Amino acid sequence: MIKKIVVCGALGHIGSRFIRTLPDQYPGVKVVMLDNLSSQRYSSLFNLPSHGHFRFFEKDVMAADLVPLFDGADLVLQLAAITNAAGSFEIREKVERENYLVTERVAQACLQVGAALINISSTSVYGTQKDVVDENCGADDLQPQSPYAETKLREEQLLTALGRSEGLRFVTCRFGTIFGVSPGMRFHTAVNKFCWQAVTGQPITVWRTALNQVRPYLDLEEAVSALHFIIRNDLFDGNIYNVLTTNSTVKDILDVIRSHVDDIAIEYVDTKIMNQLSYHVANQRFRNQGFESHGDLGRGIADTIALLRGVRS
Repeated sequence: MIKKIVVCGALGHIGSRFIRTLPDQYPGVKVVMLDNLSSQRYSSLFNLPSHGHFRFFEKDVMAADLVPLFDGADLVLQLAAITNAAGSFEIREKVERENYLVTERVAQACLQVGAALINISSTSVYGTQKDVVDENCGADDLQPQSPYAETKLREEQLLTALGRSEGLRFVTCRFGTIFGVSPGMRFHTAVNKFCWQAVTGQPITVWRTALNQVRPYLDLEEAVSALHFIIRNDLFDGNIYNVLTTNSTVKDILDVIRSHVDDIAIEYVDTKIMNQLSYHVANQRFRNQGFESHGDLGRGIADTIALLRGVRS
């Protein structure tokens, strides 16, 4: 029986939706939410389920005394991070602090209280010219193309070491690029950003040469389902799992948006990320555990556009 769950970075895109599902999934569970509110997503706390047992702490995970907050927790979900890969080049030191060092502190506190840890990494750790990559790929295929991705790969290596040396119970999920609706949703990554630009009448900004690149994407609904699958199955086995809904091209995404919004325009832009890379990410390892995928790119885009409809007359 799950009695207490701690969510670090609880008010972001993933966390704000995940926390709302907890009272129904684990009746009576105590939900501790930590967030420094640097993104000012106060609205993520609005209208939480009335039958839930929620407690929010405005804390910087890097500075807070985590042990009392984690005490008694069955598991901790680590979502506290800077997630803007393209914007991470100018803030390397900040990304190091708020991603890698924060995860290190969370892991050490989990060890002290005996809590399991779900750490969210990213499929952006892959940087390869191979057509298909999976969790068994070699170091040559792990060539992160941004400071954000570099810290995520180092986090994975840190947790693996702590699992071997200290007995940390953890699992790492390499999430594809998130799309879909939540109270704390973000709009700086491909699908949601494209939807925002299309609905507000702006040109859709696409990285130059990226139109036909294949990349992994993850429906937020499926991301939440994956987290519950891990919890229900006690899947804290020290493994890394790719979690994604689809491998799609930018053109695939734009074609779906065009079915909802007329007359979209494309503007090609440059980026510091090596944008010539195109690859499929395989998620068979997670599916072999019994997880069934029900995410849908079309539905996620439709839901996001429907939410934004009132923006444009």
